[in-house]
Amino acid sequence: MLSVGEVARLAGLTTKALRHYDLVGVLTPERVDQDGYRWYAETQVATARTIGRLRALDVSLDVVRAVVRGSPEPDVRRLLDQHRTALQARHDRLRRALHSLDHALADPRGVTMTLNDATTEPVADERQLAIALFGETWRELEKETRTPDEADRMIHLAHASRLHWDNVGDDQNRAAGEWQISRVYSTLGRGEPALFHAQRCVDYSARDGIHDWMVAGAQEGLARALAVSGDLEAARDARDRAIALLGEISDPEDQAIIAADIETLPIP
Repeated sequence: MLSVGEVARLAGLTTKALRHYDLVGVLTPERVDQDGYRWYAETQVATARTIGRLRALDVSLDVVRAVVRGSPEPDVRRLLDQHRTALQARHDRLRRALHSLDHALADPRGVTMTLNDATTEPVADERQLAIALFGETWRELEKETRTPDEADRMIHLAHASRLHWDNVGDDQNRAAGEWQISRVYSTLGRGEPALFHAQRCVDYSARDGIHDWMVAGAQEGLARALAVSGDLEAARDARDRAIALLGEISDPEDQAIIAADIETLPIP
């Protein structure tokens, strides 16, 4: 039997954490003696290490509890996939905030923008409507959890933006619209439509006048859709093409954005 301090040292945890995991039913000691000291079996050290690794990945205690209690593998995969989706949304939200902050720092006048600058009037210009719908889709993508109705709304927003770009945009806008629709479906785990729109993005990105970052982004979107569809070999090929195209992006900020997307691809 091992004391709580010994398990903490072997598992890389704190004694405080182990006591907490006991209280919440994640890792219960083998026995507690009459003086209240916790004693663990040697086999519980591996479980403690697993808990530490999962918590380092910001996995919730509910999911950790399911893992250590031996829930069926499909259930564990589903829970971890949901956690990954939440982390991806958090990453996108922070990246968008950093991008906006960089622009504000580049133009100090942007920092002084007040709420009076915003408008609640309906958007009359179709181009501005396409932009507004694109932005609203991103706000939906940045949610860590969403209801089925919110998922439907996100899909409709992305398609609506793409429709208006058909009327008032160019091939660059259409490529970006197809990329966003594919990202929406990839986020929702719907491989077939994600792959269809990712390929449409690749097709548009092959036309004249497309920005260098969009060409690389198209391959990133294709890799993500292929991964969601389960074709990991093809996904790795698309990812490698996206990485190779990073060097052709002239603007460092654009390059960093596409590189960050590549890093979040769900490809082992």
